[in-house]
Amino acid sequence: MGALILQQTINALTVGSIYALIALGYTMVYGVLRLINFAHSELFTAGAFIGLALAGALGIAGHPTGGLLVGLITFVLVGLVGVSVEIVAYRPLRGTSRLAPMLSALGMAVVIQNAVMLIGGRRPMIYPSFLPSGAIDVFGAVVSYKQITIFLVAVVLMVGLELFVNRTNLGVRIRAVAENAETASLVGINPNMAISLIFFIGPGLGAVAGILYSSFYGVATFTMGFVIGMKAFTAAILGGIGSIPGAVLGGFLLGAIETFGTAWMPVLTGGVIGTEYRDIFAFSVLVLILLFRPAGLLGEHVSEETRVYKSDF
Repeated sequence: MGALILQQTINALTVGSIYALIALGYTMVYGVLRLINFAHSELFTAGAFIGLALAGALGIAGHPTGGLLVGLITFVLVGLVGVSVEIVAYRPLRGTSRLAPMLSALGMAVVIQNAVMLIGGRRPMIYPSFLPSGAIDVFGAVVSYKQITIFLVAVVLMVGLELFVNRTNLGVRIRAVAENAETASLVGINPNMAISLIFFIGPGLGAVAGILYSSFYGVATFTMGFVIGMKAFTAAILGGIGSIPGAVLGGFLLGAIETFGTAWMPVLTGGVIGTEYRDIFAFSVLVLILLFRPAGLLGEHVSEETRVYKSDF
């Protein structure tokens, strides 16, 4: 029993790492623009396909040592796509109702998904692993080097993001714009620069998550971003939308709920509910958190200006 629990914990950390990386993109954009960037999930998919194309072009497909180079280039390329999406689809709609940017985000999600389909094809793509092979035994649980690598990469990126936002001059500018863009502009901060930086970092992290996800499972499809993106969005809400620590917490918690639920539900229901129903756990969490704690576990991160706006209603 102890080995089984440890094994599921390891699996939960692996899945949770990917959810957390994607959730950071959602929460960063919401923290600055109060916008749910539905196109973010498709940039996760685009990252996986761009990584695959780069690996083939550079002749390093399936080589773990080339994974770092592919990850860095893909981060930059998808980050630039994210900036372009913000300039084209969101920036002209600032100051309008919240419905207009949301519809624009949904439209961009469809555009990016169809672009990936046209370029990459409809069929699932066999994905070469950029992660090291092999495994070790830890108290009866099997821990693969792939799982260790995914967790370590995610932790390094999440810690790096936290330090960047809180310890650098650019991070201060981003937080100032998130608090009040108009006031920030009065003290010489360019809100467009800060917002573009957010749309560069968030999709970049999502792209790395796409490479890690596809490398781990060995397959990539042009539709995979929808379900994974919804789960990451659930993780962001669970932890507290707009909060970077909340996105990380929500990602790992959702990974644990889904993993342990998938492992134990068939046993508890006598096989009535099988592992094919694993998605039900994430979306059940979404419904419950919206009903009973819509601000999330750590609370929704909003500026003082937004609090005053809400209090007026």
